[in-house]
Amino acid sequence: MKKLFFIIVVLLFAENVSAQLFSKERILNRENEDKKTLSWGYFLGFNSYDYNFDYFEQNLGDDTDIQVQSDIGFNVGLLGNLRINDYADLRLEPGLSFTKRNLTFSGFDEPRDYLREVKATYIHIPLLLKISTKRLNNFKPFIIGGVSTSINLASNENNPEDNASGQFRAKSKTFNYELGFGIDFYLYYFKFTPSIRGIFGTQNELVQDNDPNSPWTSNIEKMSSRGFFFNLTVQ
Repeated sequence: MKKLFFIIVVLLFAENVSAQLFSKERILNRENEDKKTLSWGYFLGFNSYDYNFDYFEQNLGDDTDIQVQSDIGFNVGLLGNLRINDYADLRLEPGLSFTKRNLTFSGFDEPRDYLREVKATYIHIPLLLKISTKRLNNFKPFIIGGVSTSINLASNENNPEDNASGQFRAKSKTFNYELGFGIDFYLYYFKFTPSIRGIFGTQNELVQDNDPNSPWTSNIEKMSSRGFFFNLTVQ
């Protein structure tokens, strides 16, 4: 699926990039777009979330790791951009992310014991610094990074039931750092930006089971989210 998204973007913009690089014509679209102090936009995109697990004890040679199967989710949100200078911008991108992960625990025979479907609806609020190159005709590459907070509306954090009753619990609020890159394409009517970004959780998100010797959570020292975003932005 990720390869398909990449191929679509390449095919969509290959002709435009080729014309800008190799054509003698140098007509600039939206020439003053980046001179605005404040600008706004919106984005749509896709995501893939994972969990990274650290364990108190790791038995080498045994298949004791929790297996995570990620599904493709989607993102939607708004963008606010503050221009710092010709090469740097500060941006806020509040949005919603919908995703699902399936966790498989070892040591069980029944699906009701070893399989947990973890759905998540994140209110995702990143504060990012965008560093761009000099504009090259009608496109401009950039790198982007910063910090974010995510509030999971489906976390089950306060659910009194745990894995013994089939309920996997995670903390509702998490903090992350983000790194990525993209390209601004200056089209006739608007600026269009495909971007790829990685999201890395910094804290333990696991809510331990009520039983301190739980076969599901007692060996987990830390569980943190990792995510991949592919967004298409219009400004």
